[in-house]
Amino acid sequence: MVSENGEQSFMSHLLEMRRRLMHAVLAVVIIFVGLLPFANKLYSWLAKPLLETLPKGGQLVAIEVASTFFVPMKLAFFTALFIATPYVLYQIWAFVAPALYEKEKSLAKPILVAATFLFYLGCAFTFFIILPVMFAYLNSAAPDGVAMMTDISKYLDFVLVLLFAGGFSFEVPIAVLVAVLLGWVTVEQLVEWRGYIIVAIFIIAAIITPPDGLSQIMLALPMWALYEIGILVARAIVKARLKTVVTD
Repeated sequence: MVSENGEQSFMSHLLEMRRRLMHAVLAVVIIFVGLLPFANKLYSWLAKPLLETLPKGGQLVAIEVASTFFVPMKLAFFTALFIATPYVLYQIWAFVAPALYEKEKSLAKPILVAATFLFYLGCAFTFFIILPVMFAYLNSAAPDGVAMMTDISKYLDFVLVLLFAGGFSFEVPIAVLVAVLLGWVTVEQLVEWRGYIIVAIFIIAAIITPPDGLSQIMLALPMWALYEIGILVARAIVKARLKTVVTD
């Protein structure tokens, strides 16, 4: 009897997981299909940070025969995934939430929302602030007589990597908060290690960005500020927990 109930419970979880997965995939597909007619316009918009720094008449090139068709389609897919991320995360949350306690839900929900917002913020900061400065530097660094003519496929891959790197780099306060809540580190240790963390942040910024100091600093300073915010939030939550324990 117990075995049968266990099997039924396992099967119900599998069915629920499949249902949530289907909803997430369907959302991405619907958005992707809706974006296909605008794929070329999306790519033109994505190419603006580079095109605006090129000399007059500068342009991107398509080296592969089918690049003009598949590259905008690839961009449309990643844009659909980007837009659908909150809904996909909601489906994951709806599947996991029933297994959590109320206290865990009260902590996990705002962390999930904040992580999503910070990821979008990091991508926007990278696209509108970092990329124009980066491409201006790379264009000015070209030797005399060398024209910068970037392949559209290589450009898309380069920008996608930078956008995702920028988005994840803004997750610093979430990483700090989760590490404290799980007991991996204490707030005091994070304060004590501040100097090492700042050095690590500047190293990560140097790896992500090209070798010009300005773009490295422009990425490192927000990461540093977010680290400090993460410490402040973690300290406030720890104090609130201690007050709750004392009251109980």
